[in-house]
Amino acid sequence: MKLGIESETLEFKKSTDELKEACVGICAMLNKHQLGSVYFGVKANGEIIGQNVTESTLRDVSRMIYEAIKPQIFPVIDKETIDGKDLIHVQVNGTEAPYSAFGKYYLRTADEDREISPAELQQLFLRKTRADPWETQDSGISMTLIDKTQLRKFFENGIQADRLPAQAFKSSALLNSLGLTIDHNLNNAGNLLFGKKCPLQLKLALFATDEKLTFLDLMRAEGNIFQILSLAEQYILKNIRWRVQIDNMERKEVPEIPIAIIRELLSNSFAHALYNSNSIHEIDIHPGMIVIYNPGSFANPYKPSDYIKKNLPSILRNKLIAKALYISKNIEEFGSGIKRVDALCKDAGIKYKFQNYELGFKAVIYRYSQKNITLHETEKSILALLKQNPMMTRDELAERISKTVRTVQRTINSLRDKGIIERDGSKKNGYWIVNMNQ
Repeated sequence: MKLGIESETLEFKKSTDELKEACVGICAMLNKHQLGSVYFGVKANGEIIGQNVTESTLRDVSRMIYEAIKPQIFPVIDKETIDGKDLIHVQVNGTEAPYSAFGKYYLRTADEDREISPAELQQLFLRKTRADPWETQDSGISMTLIDKTQLRKFFENGIQADRLPAQAFKSSALLNSLGLTIDHNLNNAGNLLFGKKCPLQLKLALFATDEKLTFLDLMRAEGNIFQILSLAEQYILKNIRWRVQIDNMERKEVPEIPIAIIRELLSNSFAHALYNSNSIHEIDIHPGMIVIYNPGSFANPYKPSDYIKKNLPSILRNKLIAKALYISKNIEEFGSGIKRVDALCKDAGIKYKFQNYELGFKAVIYRYSQKNITLHETEKSILALLKQNPMMTRDELAERISKTVRTVQRTINSLRDKGIIERDGSKKNGYWIVNMNQ
């Protein structure tokens, strides 16, 4: 079987013995197309011959790319098996051209890599200088004013995800390698990610209806991106319904919306927002939906649906922030967020939509509609009693409806599984919360 033919964004190498040549190819593809892909275990003509793949091999590939290519990139490196033969697949994405490999600059032409001429290199640097995004500008905040606990956690997560090389933790060196500093200060991206001066605002609200009229809870939070991401996730998980699921005799609590969907939407919201002094992110939780809002319209000329239907290159508004979220594994892959949300929602049977505005972007996740739940007579009777008195015990319920305690417990479990009731507090001193009207 053949894997295809080499192109300006695809290269084949017989084995990792050609790792240095692969780094040159990656550099050339990034400078030409801002993305590229390399397979190890494939001949130049596309014939699959296989490659010995171990964890050590994957780490060696990651380390070589990390050290050879500047500015540093963070590739997706996977083991793939085709026709029973193992391959290593490396995918790269970057918008900080010009890139160098081993101190030299290259450009892809057809399936060949040529060294860039001085005149071409000058043009690339001029183009980069003219495009000076807000996140690279000096924040005026000293590097000493960082959240070191959060930075170390980020560092450990990056190593665990094989997106940072294992080495000694040095905060200044790490920040410099991520492009988050200017002299002795943090740039705007560095301050948003790791600043301890609370550079970001988030509004969180719980509503009684699907209209923004009656608040059940309202709070504001301040912090850096990683602090706010954690707080936003906790707030959503606290205010959605959970059900009990028994798998292999183990009791598991399962949220109505998979955590992977929540994390993907939150991370992409903060990666693509338009940041300035008045930026306020917002999480609104309604009975029928969850809305995640970020300031700044969709950051490219395509529609969100285009990313689901086609394989389009990602256009990042905040490259440094997105890169940091990728390294920490908050984002799985560059440019795949919308497609990933679509796949996760389809798997979970959850409906969603994206709304683009001139000054903002919303992701709306629809919650399971309780209006269509059918209850049998025993469920209706118990539900009616719990509405009257949420403190009622199983024995009291059994006596009132003339059923056995075992039947009452089975019915309570059913109502719980449907997300209609939930227990607050202990068995002895707690009470029941009813989540719907019947």
